[in-house]
Amino acid sequence: MLIALIALVGFILIASVGWVLTGSSSSPQLAKRTQAIGTGAMTRSKRKSAATAKTPEERRKQITEQLKEAEKRERKKRLTLSTRMLHAGLAPNIKQFLIYSVIMGAIAALVPFLLLKMPVPIKLLVSLGAGFAFGYGAPRWVLSFMAAGRLKKFTEEFPNAMDIIVRGIKSGLPVNDGLKIIAKESPAPLGPMFQRLVENVGVGMTLDGALERMSESIASPELRFFTIVIAIQAKTGGNLAEALGNLSSVLRARKMMREKIKALSSEAIASAGIIGSLPPAVGVMITITRPEYLHPMFVRPMGQIMLLGGAVWMVLGILAMRKMINFKM
Repeated sequence: MLIALIALVGFILIASVGWVLTGSSSSPQLAKRTQAIGTGAMTRSKRKSAATAKTPEERRKQITEQLKEAEKRERKKRLTLSTRMLHAGLAPNIKQFLIYSVIMGAIAALVPFLLLKMPVPIKLLVSLGAGFAFGYGAPRWVLSFMAAGRLKKFTEEFPNAMDIIVRGIKSGLPVNDGLKIIAKESPAPLGPMFQRLVENVGVGMTLDGALERMSESIASPELRFFTIVIAIQAKTGGNLAEALGNLSSVLRARKMMREKIKALSSEAIASAGIIGSLPPAVGVMITITRPEYLHPMFVRPMGQIMLLGGAVWMVLGILAMRKMINFKM
């Protein structure tokens, strides 16, 4: 009985000492293990969220959000004169542009003031209108025309550039080598723009930052799509060749839709051209065949006022028809 009591007391004593020792020494280990378990759970959740971000649905959402943000920035940003000159492919020399505009406006205002034989108020009004049209409107119209032609050439060649990058990636080439091939082989304006892109990347800029700078020189939605795809791929990873291949298909589909819209609206464009050119053409023909018939319109003040009003209404009608037949994608 005594031996059993001594054994029980010894077991309790040894168990108490062991519990104290293991409890005091295992508390930091237990905390470390708990922290490791929590860190592992957080890592797994981050991996899960990153994997979710790589899904096509999440990518579409990111692309849509970035497109909306880019559209808001473009609406807030006012199209300045330097930006128009960049879009037209010219050096943004605003001082020289303004000097040429003032000279053109002065010449356009001086010629009708000296040549027209009509009352001074009407002559002054016509001269001011001509000066404003040739000094302010015509130079900016020329810039818009040059920018539209440059944008058209860029848009036609851009899907081919995407195909070059896709083939290069599938064959094992890095993206920069594909960009160099585009810069070397593509015609202007695509080739020189990608050459500047390669140079910017070569001096240390990131690819998406260089593309953002490139998009400042041309207002192309296709280039904006390409920039967003590159930026998302750099953040989330994924198959870049597949993404750019899909982008190339989308750009070609946009081109086909644009050509289809052009074909469907060609009748309206022809009608607008005929209606707009009919009154001046008829006036020139009558003036050639019977000059005395329209002579009072050019000599008498009431006829001159009627001619001026008819010209204003013709311009407003042409602008309204242009607005009706102009489809933007």
